[in-house]
Amino acid sequence: MMAKTVLSVDDSSSVRQMVKLTLSGAGYDVVQASDGAEGLAKAKDTAVDLVVTDLNMPVMNGLDLIRALRQLPAYRGVPILFLTTESDAEMKQAAKAAGATGWITKPFQQEQLVAVVRKVLGA
Repeated sequence: MMAKTVLSVDDSSSVRQMVKLTLSGAGYDVVQASDGAEGLAKAKDTAVDLVVTDLNMPVMNGLDLIRALRQLPAYRGVPILFLTTESDAEMKQAAKAAGATGWITKPFQQEQLVAVVRKVLGA
């Protein structure tokens, strides 16, 4: 059984490390990117099963990243989770409209992240 690959996109290296630590520990491979543009490039290079992205980032934010990914045939059905300090209802609507699958508010509990990832990946 191949490990599922998760792309973690966040401009905070500590958040990326935490996501990597949490998901690697749960048996996932984790690819990291520090902003939306890098995330998009990595997504085109590597087939990933799930994208976990921050919302507010330099260069390209999370909403723009999701819109760009949803334009790619390979990413039409890939789950995309927002991991963000934002909890605004309007933002959540915008995220959903852009194609986000789900939303996790930072700071997150490790078990919570693993549970949501397992749920969306059906594993």
